[in-house]
Amino acid sequence: MPPSDARPLRAFLNEAANGGERFLHARGASVALADLVHGSSLGGDLAALDGACVLVLTRDQLAAALALIELDGVARRMILCPADFEREHLSAVIAKAGVDAIVSDEDTRDLRPLGVPLTVVCTPAIALDAATRPGTRRTEWILFTSGTTGIPKMVVHTLASLTSAIKPRARRDGRSVWATFYDIRRYGGLQILLRAVLDGGSLVLADAEEPIAEHLARLGAHGATHVTGTPSHWRRVLMSPAAHAMAPGYVRLSGEIADQAVLDNLHALYPQARVVHAFASTEAGVGFEVPDAREGVPASTIADPGNGAKLKIEDGSLRISSPGNASRYVGDGDLPLAGPDGFVDTNDMMELRDGRYYFIGRRGRIVNVGGLKVHPEEVEAVINRHPAVRVSLVHPRRNAITGAVVVADIVLREDIDVNDGERTECLRREIVELCYGQLAQHKVPASVRFVPSLTFSASGKLARHYA
Repeated sequence: MPPSDARPLRAFLNEAANGGERFLHARGASVALADLVHGSSLGGDLAALDGACVLVLTRDQLAAALALIELDGVARRMILCPADFEREHLSAVIAKAGVDAIVSDEDTRDLRPLGVPLTVVCTPAIALDAATRPGTRRTEWILFTSGTTGIPKMVVHTLASLTSAIKPRARRDGRSVWATFYDIRRYGGLQILLRAVLDGGSLVLADAEEPIAEHLARLGAHGATHVTGTPSHWRRVLMSPAAHAMAPGYVRLSGEIADQAVLDNLHALYPQARVVHAFASTEAGVGFEVPDAREGVPASTIADPGNGAKLKIEDGSLRISSPGNASRYVGDGDLPLAGPDGFVDTNDMMELRDGRYYFIGRRGRIVNVGGLKVHPEEVEAVINRHPAVRVSLVHPRRNAITGAVVVADIVLREDIDVNDGERTECLRREIVELCYGQLAQHKVPASVRFVPSLTFSASGKLARHYA
């Protein structure tokens, strides 16, 4: 399997399952992956896309998944456009990437103003006997970075770099059912699509409009065995009465700092599951996985993650050099993706304590309190340790004396009555005292507010508008 060979993705559809049935399950439909061997979701137009730079622009994740599998090895380059992508940036992306074809499930008339010569309609269904033989091109996979303002950067991957951390399993019989809360057109979700295709499993796709209870019931109905998402995704699961609708054997967290509270709660909710947290980024690829269900990362893992990657902490920031690194940015001139030593700076800050590294936050997300630095995520990790807390968001508030102070918005556990003034005031004091016991004084929230919910980005992370 890649990166040892250069076969396109569609070439793995039959061999991995060893004859077992495998599916892509969407909210309203399921398709058999084996049907793509002799069928197509592109209306017989795959040959017209040979050598093209293709923008994959779909509302439906199932349509996108089928198109990506078909296009690898055929298109020269394909740009994966998430459903939440700001349409006002499309013209700039098309010009910067040299797009000459669009694959979309939208009305082609609506796409004409973009001025792209060729538009091909894709569907979440497969027409049998409509496929063209897989191509042999080394297709570039272009992904957008997240967490930036303005037009997101575009980074270049290949199937080899995207699958460098996927290890073949000894038993591949199609019985694994992967599921992810991520959009498969972002790095974290794409990793799970590729794992399902290359490693012989099925995949349950998320739907942004689907209520969490309905989604969890669907995961249970399809027998999801391996489920992945951000800690914020998992906190939504923990808050749902439908959390027991599924019984995964593998629970994975990535994309945000996994604090001990969320790890412990997931272990209690799914005692049969292996609970792990991992680090990956669009530019750096997969860095490591932590299997001991403890927050932080053993120093031995930083020294040798065991997956071919090289890690180091420099100026407090995690840096990664691996076969999974993206190769470059698209259309950004001389903007370097990696340093002269080949390491990608993730801008994720870590601190060594008692033989274990702990994430303390992003370099660009520091709050300045009277000249002293505060990482909001470090404060949140302490607040989240209180047994009454489900999730918290720490952010700055202007202050005439110090320039800023930190304040905390907190969602309490579902069984706590937020209208009980005496109870909530007691909780407020306990949380502040907890912070005083574990943080420097300038990091302790100046105020604590209990809120019914917090806002999350389309990628499943806490929305931090101040960053």
